[in-house]
Amino acid sequence: MHLAVKIALSLAVILTATAVGRKWPALAGLVGVMPLTGALVLTWVALDSGSDPQVMQQFTRGALWGLVPTVLFFLVALLCFRRGLSLPAVLAASFGAWLGAALLHQWALK
Repeated sequence: MHLAVKIALSLAVILTATAVGRKWPALAGLVGVMPLTGALVLTWVALDSGSDPQVMQQFTRGALWGLVPTVLFFLVALLCFRRGLSLPAVLAASFGAWLGAALLHQWALK
């Protein structure tokens, strides 16, 4: 049941962002990256860890520094779209940039 609630709430956020995106793409972008997603994950981590302060602190630090790879993902996507690249090419370049930054993120937080 716990897993079903996690899936349902996470799916609701994604579906809301895509529904909003049909009429207001910029607002959908904001919904897609808003702290609600982080708050949901923070809640799941708290429930799964018994709100262990050490686990919560590590999660929060990782999320904060994880903003850098995420910003890089969207920056690369914006630049690629400006150059007229296709969606698959944009996603490949963006995820490549994100992966490189995420690997650096994990190395730096060790």
